[in-house]
Amino acid sequence: MSQLFYKERPLIGLDISQTSAKIMALTPKKWAVTGYGSVDLDPSKTSSPQDLRGHLEGKLKELLTKHMVGRLPSRQAVVSVPTSRTFTRSLTLPREAEADLMNAIQLEAEQYIPISMDQLYIDYQVIGTSKESLEVLMSAVPKLQVDTTLEACRAAGIEPIVVEPSINAVARLIHEAEEGSLVTVILDIGATATDIAILDKTIRVTGGVGVGGHTMTLAVMQELNLTHDAAHMLRTHNGLMVSPKQAAIHKALEPTLAKIVSETKKVMRYYTERLGKKAKIEQLIIVGGGSNIPGIGDYFTDNMIIAARTASPWQILDFGKLTPLSRQLKPRFITAIGLAMVNQKEVWQ
Repeated sequence: MSQLFYKERPLIGLDISQTSAKIMALTPKKWAVTGYGSVDLDPSKTSSPQDLRGHLEGKLKELLTKHMVGRLPSRQAVVSVPTSRTFTRSLTLPREAEADLMNAIQLEAEQYIPISMDQLYIDYQVIGTSKESLEVLMSAVPKLQVDTTLEACRAAGIEPIVVEPSINAVARLIHEAEEGSLVTVILDIGATATDIAILDKTIRVTGGVGVGGHTMTLAVMQELNLTHDAAHMLRTHNGLMVSPKQAAIHKALEPTLAKIVSETKKVMRYYTERLGKKAKIEQLIIVGGGSNIPGIGDYFTDNMIIAARTASPWQILDFGKLTPLSRQLKPRFITAIGLAMVNQKEVWQ
């Protein structure tokens, strides 16, 4: 009976960022893609919850009716919220705090979250214990952001079952397909922002910087005096690899990449110094639509002095008779895949 019970409640992944919404449906354990699709969002209408509701509802309806490849097994979804809108930290608390753990977590959170506690949804997971202390992973997100997103999903005919920061979904996929058992720096380079996280069995700390793929395309436009489409093509096809325009492209991309490097080093220092972690950070994995830059792995390897590469989980996915994602679109679906990978038994138990 229990096996049938879980089959009756398949979940799809719905990744909602500032610039797009992506859906992915997978057959559990078989890694078979049954459906996927994406639609662009207007960043000017997703930057605030007040503008998001109507715009997202309309775009999700458009996605479901006009932009799907294959089919969805259900409309029940694991939905992401942008990591840049969330606050995630690993906290070390005295063992006696266990008696009233949520209150202790809120007191800690008040010290670094610039939003009133009554305006936040807060969740936590105990990830380590000793005789003297507890290690707790805490995540908080503004209620207005979540409530508005869920209202838009339901109005479009999608039933949200789980909500999580997008970086958590990325970590789930990396753990499965990219030697995620190693202590890993995750760089999720989106269109307008880059999310940074340390994965050490679970997400330990997150950070971010307000630059991304679109930032880099604009820089190439200005440096080489190109149209937007020509600059995007040059960034995604030539990138940092040897080419007649390599020097000019590198000059254009360097300021943005340097900002990402600087912020990533801050997150790494927080992990080792503030959290007191002695485990060696062994790899840096780059994901996201803005990561589609030839040579970007070598750039971060050279500037971070750590083995870096772009994620390539596609070998585990089976598109069957469906048209596979194009090379350029693949990086955009990393989060949606991670969302679709949620263990259904954990959700429905």
